[in-house]
Amino acid sequence: MSSLLEVFQPSADPLGSQWLSALVAVIPIVCMLVTLGALRWKAHIAGAVSWALAFVVAILAFKMPVMMAVSSSFQGFVYGLFPIVWILLMAIWMYQVTVISGRFEDLRNTFFLISDDPRVLGLLIAFCFGGLLEALAGFGAPVAIAAAMLVAVGFSPIRAALIALLANTVPVAFGAVGLPVIQAAEVGDFKNVLSISPITGQLTAMLCLVVPFLLLAVMDGKKGVKECWPFGLVVGVTFGIVKWIVSATPLFNLTELVAAVVSVAVAIAFTRVWKPKGDAEIVARIGRPVDPELETETAKTEAADTSNLTGNKIFMAIVPYLMVIVVFSLAAVPAIKGFLKKLDVSFRWPGLSELMVMKGEETKESAHQVFTFAWASTPGILLALVAILTALVYKVSIKDAFKELWVNVKKMKFAMLTIGAVVALAYVMGDSGQTLALGTFIAGAGAIYPFLAPVLGWIGTYVTGSDTSANILFSGLQSEVGQQIGGGTATLTVDGMRQLLVGSNAAGGVVGKMISPQSLAIASSAIGLAGSESAILRRIIAWSFVLLFLLCLLAGLMSTPVLSWLIPPMLG
Repeated sequence: MSSLLEVFQPSADPLGSQWLSALVAVIPIVCMLVTLGALRWKAHIAGAVSWALAFVVAILAFKMPVMMAVSSSFQGFVYGLFPIVWILLMAIWMYQVTVISGRFEDLRNTFFLISDDPRVLGLLIAFCFGGLLEALAGFGAPVAIAAAMLVAVGFSPIRAALIALLANTVPVAFGAVGLPVIQAAEVGDFKNVLSISPITGQLTAMLCLVVPFLLLAVMDGKKGVKECWPFGLVVGVTFGIVKWIVSATPLFNLTELVAAVVSVAVAIAFTRVWKPKGDAEIVARIGRPVDPELETETAKTEAADTSNLTGNKIFMAIVPYLMVIVVFSLAAVPAIKGFLKKLDVSFRWPGLSELMVMKGEETKESAHQVFTFAWASTPGILLALVAILTALVYKVSIKDAFKELWVNVKKMKFAMLTIGAVVALAYVMGDSGQTLALGTFIAGAGAIYPFLAPVLGWIGTYVTGSDTSANILFSGLQSEVGQQIGGGTATLTVDGMRQLLVGSNAAGGVVGKMISPQSLAIASSAIGLAGSESAILRRIIAWSFVLLFLLCLLAGLMSTPVLSWLIPPMLG
C-alpha cells in the first residue's frame, strides 16, 4: 500500500515512554522560542526551521507517512494564507483607506476630545476598542488595527505592538462572536455551552484586574501606573464585571461586545470627573524608542487640533467602525450566517483521506480530511466589504483603494511566510500526534492537574495562534482527564471537574495568544517594522508567563473548596 493511502492514527506515546514522547514533541516549540527570542532570527526563518523540525519529528518519531506529513503541512500553509492572512490584510486595508482619505486625522483628534493624555487613549484604543474588534472579527484584526492607531496617537512602534498584544489577551476566549468557547463545549462533549462559558468568563474576568495596570506600565513605566491607576481600575473592573455577568447568560457569544461598549461608556464618563496628573514629558516618553536598533528615532506626532472638529466630522471619522459593527452584527444573524456558510466551498484534501484521530473511545476521521474554502463566512470578506464601503463614503477612488491594498500585500510578504509556516507547523504537530503527546504528558499530573489545566490552552494557542484551534486540540483530552480525576475529589463531581478543565483550557489560551509567532508577525506588520518579532517577543514573554501563573492558580483553587462554588450546574 502506498504511503499516501496508508491509514495513520496518531499516537500520544509512539516511543513507549510518555515523558520521552513529550520531550521529543516539544522540540519544535522550543526551537521557535529559542530562535525567535534568544537568537533573534527573522520570524519567517524561525518559523520555517521550526516547521522542518516538526516535519522530521512527525516522520521519524511519530511514524507519520511522509506524503501525509507533506499534505498536512501544505494544508496548514494554505489555511495560514486563507483565511488568516486574508483577514489580517483586509483589516489593515480598511484602516489604510481611512488614512489615505485624510479622515483618520479627524478620528485621531476625536480621541483627544476624550482626553489629552495618550495613556488614557491607549487604554481606550487597545483594551476597549480592541476588545470590540475581537468580539466581531478576531483572527488578529484587533492587534493590527489597534497597533496602527496607537502609533498614530504617538506611541513608538514597538511600544504600540506590545500594548496591542497585551491588551488582546482578555477578549480572545469570546472573540469572533464566541467561537472559541462554542468549540470548547462541542469538542468537550457538552450539550450546553453555558456549562463552560461562565468558568472561562470568570477566569478571564480576573485578568481584567491586572492587564490594565500592565498596559500602563508598558506605556509609561511607574509614572503611568502612579498617575493613571484610577482610570485603569475603572476600565478593568467595568470590563471584568460585565464579562463575568454576560458570559453566564444566553448572550454569552456577545460577552466581549457588551463589555467593550459598556466599559467605553463608563470610561468616557469617568474622564469627565477625573483627570490624570501627568506632565509635559508624557509624549516624549511614550514616543521614545524601545529598541534603538529597530526604531532609529523618537516617534513624531503632531499635536492634536480639536478646534475645527464638528459633529459631522466626528461622525464621519467613526463611520468605518460603525459599519464594522453593523456588518458583523448582521452577519451573525442565524439566517444570514447560515446563508454565507452555504456559499463556502468544501472539498476533500488529497493525501489526508486516511488520517484518523481518537475521540474518547472512538476512532474518527480527522477534520483535516476536508478543507473548507470559507470565502463568504470568514471575517475577511466582511472587512473587505467595509473597506470598499469606506472608500465610497470617503470618496476615495476604487483605483487608489486597490493600489493601497497592493502596497500592503508587498509590505506583508514576510509576515505571510511567517504565518503560513507557523500554521503548517501547527497542522503537522497536531496531525502527527506531537500535540497530543504534550497534552497527555501534562494530563498525567493527577490530583494537582487542575492547577496545570490552563497550560494546555496556552501551548495550543502558542502553536496555532488561535484559542479556537487550541480548544479543538485539547478540549476532548481535558474532558477525559476530568472524567478520570473528578470522582477522586470530594470537592467536585465528575461533571464539575470536566467543566472546570475545559473552561480552563479556553481561558489559558488567551495568554498564549500574545506570544504566538502568528500574532507577533501581525503586530510587526501593523507597525511597519517587519522583522521585529524577536524584539517584541523578548519584551512580552514574561507577561505571558505571569498571567498564565495567575490563571493556573485560579483554576486550581476552583477545584478546591476555596472557589469551587463558582462552578455552575451542568446543563443538559
